[in-house]
Amino acid sequence: MTHNKILLFDGVCNFCDGTVQFVLKHDKKEVFSFASLQSEAGQSLLRKHGLPLEDYDSFVYLDEGKVHTKSTAALRVLKELGGIYRALYLLIAIPKPIRDAVYMMIAKNRYKWFGKKDACTLPSKDVRKRFL
Repeated sequence: MTHNKILLFDGVCNFCDGTVQFVLKHDKKEVFSFASLQSEAGQSLLRKHGLPLEDYDSFVYLDEGKVHTKSTAALRVLKELGGIYRALYLLIAIPKPIRDAVYMMIAKNRYKWFGKKDACTLPSKDVRKRFL
């Protein structure tokens, strides 16, 4: 399996885990691969792209070598999922500083609102091949 579309996520965040589960469920073409930001693979990709190694406030979408973060990453993933989710990409028209301010409000409060795990969830055997 080639890994051209990679989602890096906070592996101990319940909201982030829910997001990964959502993408897994709706990614019918199985185009996305995943790695937690805390994992060896995640850290390696962060280093490779010059991204912070300890700031887990952003979802990162690596799309064939292009780096997308925060609200842009989320909207591009929805666009890629297609169907009704593709329509949400129209929110890209909202100026980035406004989109990212909303994104950061959620990111800064995600542990308080959704909880935190002690460790990353291990993927089930049938989807494990999609995790780096």
